[in-house]
Amino acid sequence: MTEFFSRWLDAFNGDPIRNAIDILIVTYVLYRLFMLVRGSRAMRIVLGIAIFVLVLALSNALELRTLGWLLDKATILGPVALVILFLPELRQAIEGFGRLRVGKLQFIPKFAGMGMPTEAQTVEELVAAVAELAAEKTGALIVIERGAPLEEIANNGVIVNAKVSAPLLGSIFYEGNPLHDGAVIVRGDVIISAACRLPLSDSNRLSQNVHMRHRAGVGVTEQLDCISIIVSEERGSISYAKEGRLRKLSNHHELRDFLNRELRSDEESAPKERIRRKRGEVK
Repeated sequence: MTEFFSRWLDAFNGDPIRNAIDILIVTYVLYRLFMLVRGSRAMRIVLGIAIFVLVLALSNALELRTLGWLLDKATILGPVALVILFLPELRQAIEGFGRLRVGKLQFIPKFAGMGMPTEAQTVEELVAAVAELAAEKTGALIVIERGAPLEEIANNGVIVNAKVSAPLLGSIFYEGNPLHDGAVIVRGDVIISAACRLPLSDSNRLSQNVHMRHRAGVGVTEQLDCISIIVSEERGSISYAKEGRLRKLSNHHELRDFLNRELRSDEESAPKERIRRKRGEVK
């Protein structure tokens, strides 16, 4: 700890511009780490570590030698324990560097094979299916790949391998269908699997009123690079989850804009969106 503060004080000596950049980068990293753990299970771990450090400092100040000796020995395993405890958050943070962008500029582009292209018709089929399911208050959970393949999750369901269509999605989530209880995995323009089990989120950011389907939709986006669309069975509302964040949409038109933005480039979706709106104005 003393070395940390000494380095911080040394930063004010020497080249002021270089030191200012150094401090800004470190501050930004610490801020991102705090935002990453805020409201999650990791936040409780951070508070526990802070209490541990406080007790260690007090034991040294009060000369409680036995307690200090035990706590000091425990710190030897600290780095390994931190890696184990923060493994999901560390993986999410490292994956976040691959999605780092400013405006439309992405610093690390996606490599070939990471995420299948999505046609405009597929987006329209997804929106039509979700709008119909919401109107009928039929619960649904659709997970769409963006980065690495979701093979592990797809394999725990029933393989479908069929082109995305609104009637097919409606029939899958129909209550009488054995495949309705679970998630559908979409890769590009294909439904690859149905009735899939997803990891549940235990984030404190989610309201107590959020049920299992929404927690599953958020949980998969916390661990993997994907987006999920959730239709509430009770309220008929439409929500989406992205990078561990849940947002409720007011209608299916917002869903269309979101999917075009996430799955298709602005250059591809903008002309078709303008045509669709003009046709709507004519009507």
